[in-house]
Amino acid sequence: MDNRLLNIVDETGVVAGTETREKIHREGLLHRIVHVWFYTPDKQLIFHRRGQKAETFPNRLDATIGGYVEIGSDYLQTAVTETREETGVVVRLEDMVLIGERKPEKAFRDPVTGTLNRHLKAIFAYRFTGDIKDLKAQEGEDVTIRFEAVPIDRVLSLAREEIEKEFILSQFERGYFDIFQKLK
Repeated sequence: MDNRLLNIVDETGVVAGTETREKIHREGLLHRIVHVWFYTPDKQLIFHRRGQKAETFPNRLDATIGGYVEIGSDYLQTAVTETREETGVVVRLEDMVLIGERKPEKAFRDPVTGTLNRHLKAIFAYRFTGDIKDLKAQEGEDVTIRFEAVPIDRVLSLAREEIEKEFILSQFERGYFDIFQKLK
């Protein structure tokens, strides 16, 4: 059971209270998260493969970085903090480029765990010029997490069956191809 607390928010992002992460995912309560997409000068997106023990969507390819907006934090600070924690890369606030915000339509049910995920999401981009081998998964995270580079053109041409097999499907819903095109 995950008793760590997060803010729950209304549809406009105004904090409406706090609740445990466990209850948030059991009931599909609205909360805030960030995603950071690393893209490379040679037009690749860097995904991370979620660990086998991930709370939601285990073993699926996901945004380079994802994280909950902790109580008292905001989207931008969370993006910078999560980037350092999840990859070892130290970035400045001005290194992050806000490329989109996503409002929820409904909760997504994880087909493996049955948990519900419903969130407001800020999406940032970061131009990564380092070596993917130097990215380090967050200490304490499932050790099977690894980073994988995929050419943006390949991402843009994936068939639905390929997406459903390897990726978190919500990464390819409602406008994400526009975001990936921007990063290209």
